[in-house]
Amino acid sequence: MEHKTHTIDASGKILGKLAVEVAILLRGKHKPDFSPNKDIGDFVEIINIEKIKFSGKKFEQKVYWHHTGYPGGIKSQTLKELFEKNPQKVFIKAVKGMLPKNKLAAKQIKRLRIMNHES
Repeated sequence: MEHKTHTIDASGKILGKLAVEVAILLRGKHKPDFSPNKDIGDFVEIINIEKIKFSGKKFEQKVYWHHTGYPGGIKSQTLKELFEKNPQKVFIKAVKGMLPKNKLAAKQIKRLRIMNHES
């Protein structure tokens, strides 16, 4: 199976709508011979991720939670804090949530490349 490379410019696009588009390309759902158990998706390169937009009031209000595993170890971080620190991580979280929750997802997310504005 041949994997093509798609380059997408994220400037001015909304996070969720772009994440859906990328998840479809990573899974290979745009191909006529798609099957949920086959890994036939393509490579996706994203440029200008720091210029992505958010719909509604998500930028101020959305909160990401994780637990350290220790008692009382719940941690939170707002979308704004995470985006200012690492915009790539915000996009990867959005796409990862749209992939299947199985071993194929690990292979598929590795085909996502986010180019920094320096490179």
